[in-house]
Amino acid sequence: MTDIAALVADLVSESESADGLVAELAADGWTAQTPAAGWTIAHQVAHLAWTDRQAMLAATDEEAFADTMKRAQANPTGFVDEAAEQWSRQDPTELLAHWRQGRTELAQALATVPGGQKLPWFGPPMAPASMATARIMETWAHGQDIADTLGVRREPTARLRHVAHIGVRALGFAFQINGLPKPDEPIRFELAGPGGEVWTWNDEGADNRITGPALDFCYLVTQRRHLDDLDIETTGPVAEQFVRVAQAFAGLPGAGRKPGEFV
Repeated sequence: MTDIAALVADLVSESESADGLVAELAADGWTAQTPAAGWTIAHQVAHLAWTDRQAMLAATDEEAFADTMKRAQANPTGFVDEAAEQWSRQDPTELLAHWRQGRTELAQALATVPGGQKLPWFGPPMAPASMATARIMETWAHGQDIADTLGVRREPTARLRHVAHIGVRALGFAFQINGLPKPDEPIRFELAGPGGEVWTWNDEGADNRITGPALDFCYLVTQRRHLDDLDIETTGPVAEQFVRVAQAFAGLPGAGRKPGEFV
């Protein structure tokens, strides 16, 4: 069984890690442009704060979340950017307080959702464990944007396993969103965790394989580094194709990063 308490604890820790990047940031630092086109650090935090709040509503107030869904359906390709823009206009102190309050309420809500209950979301309904894992992935990814903007190198943690797991599980989606058929052949993933451990997915006898540091794989599936700058090795045509379309996040494929942009 999934340990929801452990997942929520990791979500809290990942949020605190990202928070540490901006907690002492001067007001003008919040307007710094990040690698995501058009997004400042304020936009990055605003997006996390807004999405944490929506996840909390999905877990506690389905009627309120349904109102958000209606707005999203009216502007399916722009509602995320629209929300980030609106929330980013807050004073940084106020925005930071809203983010902290929202993620605290989300952690409390996810920990108390009855077993077996699915939460509504912008895609298919999600189990609380899946919601927590998705929030860890997104918090890590947007935290990386902030770290890159500030020139900070973050130490990788075992929480990367959650990010990698979504990257593996999203294989079919990554192919589909890029207009490709889902492959019939499985890929064996063998990733080296930051503590020297090896994380694996799928049958070790699979003809297609992807190996490398877990950190590099997480950069790949969140599109925070270009494939050319990563120590990722592939065996087999399906694996080779996957690393060129890998995407752990929902929505349309992103622009990614340019080769050599962060080396």
